[in-house]
Amino acid sequence: MEFRTKVDIEEPSWRVDIADRLLFVGSCFADNIGKRFAEEQFAATINPYGVMYNPVSVLHTVERLAEKGESYDVAFLTFGTNHIYILKETGEVVDNCQKRPQRLFDEQQLSVEECAGYMRQTIEVLRRMNPAVRVVLTVSPIRYAKYGYHGSQLSKATLLLAAEEVCGRAATYGETAAATYGETYYFPSYEVVVDELRDYRFYNEDMLHPSQQAVEYLWERIVDSLLTERTLQYLEEYRPIKQALNHRPFNAESEEYKAFRQQTIEKLQHLNNKYKIQQNK
Repeated sequence: MEFRTKVDIEEPSWRVDIADRLLFVGSCFADNIGKRFAEEQFAATINPYGVMYNPVSVLHTVERLAEKGESYDVAFLTFGTNHIYILKETGEVVDNCQKRPQRLFDEQQLSVEECAGYMRQTIEVLRRMNPAVRVVLTVSPIRYAKYGYHGSQLSKATLLLAAEEVCGRAATYGETAAATYGETYYFPSYEVVVDELRDYRFYNEDMLHPSQQAVEYLWERIVDSLLTERTLQYLEEYRPIKQALNHRPFNAESEEYKAFRQQTIEKLQHLNNKYKIQQNK
């Protein structure tokens, strides 16, 4: 008997490799998954200008990175809400209200078409940075109590419909769109938490944010569906090295531990040389 409904994850036509340069932009869920990649020695840039919740703010981060001449092989874009805040004084969408009074801002909700438009703009900027970039779109499973739970669901539904429009654009709009959006893939993190885990034991004490156990489960689903065979082999070889690096000795100043630590670092360097990857630490 099956006591849960497991979400089927459609695999993309491409994979993420251990040597890829990764970018994570979006909600605090992007932080959590990005840090999980970084723990496994991926070269990961994670929300360099802070957490971004809506499609406009995600675009702002990518534009700033483009101005700096940055480039990435894979970008994970995680959208949390379709709500934006506009500073009345300037009419600009702000990425962070910086705890300023609510009266200074107008709160608005983006439509499906507007969300999709900002997502497409973000992908186009990423492609100018690297024409071969692959993009993963995902909707954060974090719930927004301040909207009311019905409002939170409506916000997520708007983002889901927008992501569907963007990811389906290559098939719908022909060769030109395929060249721009063909490497864009939707990963169902929202659906896995809401439909597959579906239990408050997979949430933190606030009952809104996924627990570390839920994040770890999503990491396992990502590993199964997105990583190359070469990367899986790397992770297997890295596991004992990671355990050694995380070891907490009784006496960190002892000569024995210093020798152990140095040997472990040399093993990591040898492993990275073997797979021809650069250390990002």
